[in-house]
Amino acid sequence: MHLRYHPQVVRDEDLLEAWRSGDEDAGVALFERHYDGVARFFKSKAWDASADLIQRTFLACLETRDRMRDGTSFRSYLFGIARNILFEHYRGKRRDGRRLDFAERSLEDLGATPTTALARAQESQLLLQGLRRIPLEHQMILELYYWEEMTAGEIAGVLEVPEGTARTRIRRAKQLLEGELKALATTPQILQSTVSDLDSWASQLRNALKER
Repeated sequence: MHLRYHPQVVRDEDLLEAWRSGDEDAGVALFERHYDGVARFFKSKAWDASADLIQRTFLACLETRDRMRDGTSFRSYLFGIARNILFEHYRGKRRDGRRLDFAERSLEDLGATPTTALARAQESQLLLQGLRRIPLEHQMILELYYWEEMTAGEIAGVLEVPEGTARTRIRRAKQLLEGELKALATTPQILQSTVSDLDSWASQLRNALKER
């Protein structure tokens, strides 16, 4: 992080304003601040293509920075771009021309390369497998909620929906995940351990992605 933009002092909004005014260092500081989160976003859902997708996301942000709507946080805007880039990536893999509904299709449906090697503990493995089996849109929502600690309001900004709708989708995503965990768990003990301490296991997966 650039010394003139200490992370504990300068807000995203101030960096964005400075960047829009021509201060390139402010733009660099913004990208450095959010790089790890964007990298996690793609590594968990498109491991093999993650480097290219990360680059495309930041390039698109650079090109469209002045189009960000008032009231939207920079982080929501950036992850909204990442979401669109991810969907474009999977649409580009289709050969039959059929439309993909990411509210219905999971990573497992899409044939994405598994990243189960990230998970060491049984609970982490179960969580990662469960995330891969719920619709991609819902997986993304849960990762933003648990890994990036986004509020419902910020997630609403990513999805470009009202906050109430985002809250409903968060609840639905949790329900879908719990259903998959129940179906996948090899023992009641593993299921209970995973569900009762979901924040902790999600944090372990987050850290594992950061290390890779």
